[in-house]
Amino acid sequence: MTTSKLHIAQTLLNRAHTPETAAQLFTERIKQKPLYLRPTSPTPADNRDRRRRHRLQKKTYFLRKQKPRPLSAREKRASGVYDLPKAECKYALFKGLHAMWIEYMREILDVGGRKAEEVNVTALSHGSKLVSADFHGAELEVVRSQCAGRVGVRGIVVRDTKFTFVVVTERDEVKTLPKEQTIFRFRVPLSSPDLDAMEDTNGNARSNVGKELTFELHGSQFLNRPVDRANKKFKWRNVDYL
Repeated sequence: MTTSKLHIAQTLLNRAHTPETAAQLFTERIKQKPLYLRPTSPTPADNRDRRRRHRLQKKTYFLRKQKPRPLSAREKRASGVYDLPKAECKYALFKGLHAMWIEYMREILDVGGRKAEEVNVTALSHGSKLVSADFHGAELEVVRSQCAGRVGVRGIVVRDTKFTFVVVTERDEVKTLPKEQTIFRFRVPLSSPDLDAMEDTNGNARSNVGKELTFELHGSQFLNRPVDRANKKFKWRNVDYL
């Protein structure tokens, strides 16, 4: 007759607990407990692979926390960011942009809802706002240039670069006008069509119909991008060629 030898843990549990409790603890804590085995020592190749995975994880985490890298000038040209499709270069398409630009300028100059007699726009009070404004959507006309063929060209600005204005004329032609040694003229109406339709009892809106502010822009003093003009502080300086 053979007798099974009790496990040493079960023997110790029987001394401290009742048989039922000892059997339950032995089953739950000893027999059903998972056994964790330590893997064998890694080889040099495994160490190298583990270090490579660790570097990739750190790089992935670093890139996820970083801002996306801006496109370079070559990548922008390759992606066609600066291309203007001929089918979309229509003067009628950009008239809505010009109307938005007029409202934008009227807000900058603070001439909305005022009579023409009350408008007082001077270089000291509004000069810094004008030179810092964005001219995408402005309708510019060349009034003086070293190239006589450019005088009289008029169109809506679709691109404002550091050295040029790209405009779309009424004939749906795209022209690039250099800023240097060129004087441009633009106009800002004192009233908009929406305000003309809502006249008050005193006729304030009607009194501004057809009246506008005319400005001349000296391109040689305007050689900067719109994003650079927004935060730049301009200083008064003499213009030699005037």
